[in-house]
Amino acid sequence: MHRRARSQEAKLRRAEDLLDAARTLAADCGGVRHLTLAAVTEAAGLHPSAVRRYFASKEELLLELAERGWDQWRDTLTAHLAGARDLTPPETAAAVSATLASLPLFCDLLTHVPLSLEGEVDIERARRYKTHSFAAYDTLVDTLTATGTMTTGQVQDLITTALGLTANLWQISHPTPTLARLYVQEPRWGHAALDFEPRLTRLLQATATGLTAATPSGPSA
Repeated sequence: MHRRARSQEAKLRRAEDLLDAARTLAADCGGVRHLTLAAVTEAAGLHPSAVRRYFASKEELLLELAERGWDQWRDTLTAHLAGARDLTPPETAAAVSATLASLPLFCDLLTHVPLSLEGEVDIERARRYKTHSFAAYDTLVDTLTATGTMTTGQVQDLITTALGLTANLWQISHPTPTLARLYVQEPRWGHAALDFEPRLTRLLQATATGLTAATPSGPSA
């Protein structure tokens, strides 16, 4: 029994080592698109063949990081809004933007989850990710609704917009070395690499304001 417990503990520790290595490499090499399992296992001090004991594929490893990212965003937003009441729509949008921008790996992964990660794992792993992310999403919606003046439906639309904008703007604002050189040569095109958080905040505040604007009355029948 003790041997089995120690074996399970060691397995969990090595899985965490792989996740830690992936986080570090993603930050150092320009994003998860550049990650390879070989590099992750080497950084974690494991033999390349050993990774399959812990994760079936690179996609499964990255999906685990995305799943944890939802928890981090939920906890970060909850702490950020602790004690807040009656936030205006722009203030609610700013909270969404600020907390997302504080989680660069999660922002990066939001591009890859629908593009490849959740579709390249087995159905039970995909189910686990969906169950976990939607639980965090529900808490995010409840928190934003309780602390601000937006309705539940408006908050849901704001989060949907935030996720889509983040997935796109994060990649644009973190260009590959080739594109970074191109923008130096062609400054006119460099608008595509403007700061991530200011643009996200501005667009989300405009969205929140639009969602909560009173609908003009139409002509009388």
